[in-house]
This record gives sequence, structure tokens and C-alpha cells, in this order.
Amino acid sequence: MNKKGSLEDIVSLAKRRGFIYPSSEIYGGLAGVFDYGPLGVRLKHNIQNLWWSSFVSGWDDMYPMDTAILMNKKVWEASGHASGFNDPMVECNNCKSRLRADHLRSDKCPVCGKEGTLSEPKQFNMMFKTTTGPVEGSTDLGANSPAAIIDEFSRGRVVNATEANTTYLRPETAQGMFVNFKNVVDSFYPDMPFGMAQVGKAFRNEISPRDFLFRLREMEQMEIEYFVAPELWQEKFNAFRDGMKKFFTMVGLPESMVHELEVSEEDRAHYSARTIDFEFEFPFGRKELAGLAYRTDYDLKKHQEVSGRSMVYMPKGGGAGFIPHVIEPSFGVERLFLAVLSAAYTHDEVNGEERMYLKLPKDVAPIKVAVFPLLKNKPELIEKANQVYDVLKKEIGEVMFDDNGNIGKRYRRQDEIGTPQTVTIDFQSLEDDTVTVRNRDTTEQKRMKIAELANSVN
Repeated sequence: MNKKGSLEDIVSLAKRRGFIYPSSEIYGGLAGVFDYGPLGVRLKHNIQNLWWSSFVSGWDDMYPMDTAILMNKKVWEASGHASGFNDPMVECNNCKSRLRADHLRSDKCPVCGKEGTLSEPKQFNMMFKTTTGPVEGSTDLGANSPAAIIDEFSRGRVVNATEANTTYLRPETAQGMFVNFKNVVDSFYPDMPFGMAQVGKAFRNEISPRDFLFRLREMEQMEIEYFVAPELWQEKFNAFRDGMKKFFTMVGLPESMVHELEVSEEDRAHYSARTIDFEFEFPFGRKELAGLAYRTDYDLKKHQEVSGRSMVYMPKGGGAGFIPHVIEPSFGVERLFLAVLSAAYTHDEVNGEERMYLKLPKDVAPIKVAVFPLLKNKPELIEKANQVYDVLKKEIGEVMFDDNGNIGKRYRRQDEIGTPQTVTIDFQSLEDDTVTVRNRDTTEQKRMKIAELANSVN
């Protein structure tokens, strides 16, 4: 027997074992927002570190960035988000639920079950709008002159929000890199092609967030904007395509569960001339996991038009300048996190008993090895176990000490969080400096010298 878990199984495990918690749960939570617990943080960082080594630190032509969440609203006007970052929304006249029109299969409201109660679709902009500066609880000065406004501020009065105060929480990290294109070129004058990469928060006011971590209002993205000469886009597009597939394998996603979808012209984003969606077989169906887009010169050209600043790259060897085209591999951290948990969640049978474990790759697992004293009431075993723990902690880092409950319960607990190996210190360890090492996937056990442990685990 070897079977996968349902979404409900994964959600339950994630909370029980400290991977993911509902945000502000004691106040009823907030739809589309979650917190990472201690093991979730470790798992997320391991995924991000593998991405970073695969696409950033391992490349000579990649420039890391960390751009601001808040930007001048003109960025979003130039990119097309202010007017076009929309989803079709309908409202149920019966229960007042607001729903994504393109996710409905019939005219029946999925919340209350009533038919014929849904309104006509209207476009809903998904950017979170906010204001900068002191604007709330204030006096409306309307069209007063700048001098009058300054005078009001000097009197301690605050003006109401106007369009000048408006900005947005970024819905993607990409634009922060596009508007810094000339800064990087001026600072480093890189050869073409080159890329900019960052990991950062993004915010989308989803109409109906759902499916745990799949559709969120606050999320993290790992994105690259890779700038190329127009004639080289296909070559680099295919190189990233291969690199993304290798990365999915590295984090534990079976090739059989990852699929490519060539997005049709009518379904592509306004900036894209070619897009491949990588889809994953989630417990709730085959859905988008990551994307690879050929954005042409759309973004740089738009920012050049609106800002009046040149985005032309001048080749080092001479020749005519040009606006680079862009290849964009884009990963959602939470979707990838959920895919990793879904692929790893496994039921099997050991000695006639069913067990559940996370079959995580060693490089992804939040804890690499756990150290057990056979008995917690024997000081000599505790002392020896602490010595082993200290050595492994220094060499490996992600190590857990566990003396709670009997040894069988400890094995099951570590299986559930995906720990690849456990080390048990028993009375024989006091005599010959050997320990019992257990493999998570096979449950096989073997004796090993303590001096050899660190190299074996690594």
C-alpha cells in the first residue's frame, strides 16, 4: 500500500506539526492569508535556497535585487496593471457572495446553492490600493492651491486622500526589476544577456481565495527577468524551460505529476508573446504551479514611454542600441510549498500498521536528522545523546533533539515531518560509541560509529 493524502489531510498535518497556521486565528482568521510555523519556515527557506543556488548564485550573469513593495503609482499605470489587472466578478443576489465568474460551471451559486441569482460579470481590479502620507480623519481641501494645503498642514490639519496620495501594494515583483534596469546597467554595465532576480512579497485582492495555499491574497514570489537580444529569446527560453524542470525534480516533484501547457494567444497575458504554464497534480486537480513567459520588450518600452527615460542598451562592442527583450521564469513560493507537501505526503504499511510520512528530499526536509536517547530517565543516555546532538548541530544545523514518548512514537513523529534519518543512543552506545541509525523511507536500521555520523547524514 502506498497512497497520497487529500487536501484535508495535508491541511491537518500542516497545522498539527507546525508548518502552516491560519493567520490571526484567535480572531477568526483572514481569508487568503496564512502564517508559516517553525517547520514551515525551514521548509520554505530550503526550497528558496535551492531556487537561489539553481538560478542565481550559480550563474555569472544574474544580479540579485530586493525592491520595494510600495512604488510610485505611475509604475502600475505604465505596466497596464492599474487598468487591466482584473478578474471577472459576479455577486449572488441571495447570499451576497462574490465569486470569480470564470471559475463557475453553471448559474448556480456554489455557496448557497440557489440558481439564477448571479449578477452579470463585472471587472474587479485585484490590486490593493493604499495611500501614502497623513490622509485619514482629515479635512477635504478639494481643489485648493498648494499654498493653501501647506497652510493647513502648518495648522496641524491633514488633507484627505487624493490621487496624488494613492499607491498600491505590488501584485508582482517583476516591475521593481524593470524600473531598476537602467540603474543596474549604469552601475555594472553587464554584458548582454543578463538577469535580475528576487524573492519577495506580492499582494492580490483575490475575489475568492481558496484551496489552502493555492490562491492567496498575500504571497511570496521567486522571479527572474532575463534580458536578451531579440534574436536570442528562443534559445534562452528553452534553457530556462529545461532548468525549471530540473528544479522541480530537485524539490521532490515527480516528473509524472508536472505537466506543460502551451498557453494560447487569447489566454496569454497582455505582455506575453509566448507562455508555458507548468501545472501540477494537486489533490484538488491539475492546476498552475509556475510560469515561463516571453515578455518581449513590452515592459521596458512602456516604462520608457511613460517615464521619458531611455531603456536602450548600448552593446559594449559597438553597434546599434536596442531595448532588450525579456524571458521571465516565475514561481509562487506557496504553490510550490503546497506541491512539495502534496508530492511528499505518503501512506504505507509497516509491520501490519499503517503509517504516514513525508517523503521529502534530504535538501528540502526541514529537519535533517533527529537524535533520541533510548530512555529519558537515564542520565548517562541523555548526556551521550546531547554530545551527539552537539556534534551534528555544529556540522549540519537542522537537527532536532527528541526524548518525548516511547521510541515508536518518536519515529512516527519524525516520519510525519519528513526527517530522513533518526539516531538513537542506547546502552551499547556507552560501550562502543556506536548508535542506531534509522532510514525514514525504508525504516531499516543499522549500527554506525558516532565519528562517521556527520558524513553519513550529509
